[in-house]
Amino acid sequence: MILASAGRALGDVFSPPFRAALWKSLGLTAVVLVALWFAVRWLFEAEVIPFFSQFSPDMPAWVDNAGTLAGWAAGIALAFLLAFLIAPVSAVIAGLFLDDVAEVVEQGDYPGHAVGRALPLGRSIVLSVKFFGVVILGNLLAFALLLVPVVNFGAFFVINGYLLGREYFEFAALRYRSEEEVRALRSRYGGTVFAAGLLLAAFLAVPILNLLTPLFAAAMMVHLHQRVSQREGGLPIDGVTPGTIEGAPGVAAQPPGRFAPGGRG
Repeated sequence: MILASAGRALGDVFSPPFRAALWKSLGLTAVVLVALWFAVRWLFEAEVIPFFSQFSPDMPAWVDNAGTLAGWAAGIALAFLLAFLIAPVSAVIAGLFLDDVAEVVEQGDYPGHAVGRALPLGRSIVLSVKFFGVVILGNLLAFALLLVPVVNFGAFFVINGYLLGREYFEFAALRYRSEEEVRALRSRYGGTVFAAGLLLAAFLAVPILNLLTPLFAAAMMVHLHQRVSQREGGLPIDGVTPGTIEGAPGVAAQPPGRFAPGGRG
């Protein structure tokens, strides 16, 4: 179930809609980080250096030159820091597009099923912020692997596996179910969700590839939720079992896709 969902998600990630979402998220990330770099550098040169200079007005010229060099050094250090933030910031921004890519998967891979409801903006922001925290934690633990290899290696996968599995499964399930139903479903399939989260943690641990983690995780959990729902006997949305009432509110009539109605088991 998990490997099949992951395999289909990999195919989805390289499709045109997913690539478009990736480039948009990376483009916005670049704009945010470059703007932040200029803002911090301006603050350092306009406020920090003059503040300390007032305490040493009679210092020789080389002190001022040293201050200028310190400003440039701080700018370079900030650039390295912002490079560290590329993955978490892009993860937050990619969260804005998760409902779009989830809908692409639902329409393309499960024709005849209802398309899920987009999450409220507030819930999407919370999911993005939580994932930001997961990425930061993951990077810090990865750095700590140099200090305590065995313990922190296990902690990295256990912590991130639990958080990633939980958050992204809930994202996929909440498009169709209430929060109470989602919690009950996650409880029944806790081991499956955790194992899927471990796979996402492995994905997250690979540099460059981790930029794709939010999109891959969303697609994978959409597939996993569909498979879990089949085991549960159906995919309810607003009291309607998708595919039973063509044209009913919330049920998207889809043209024949590359899979038969109901998707691949």
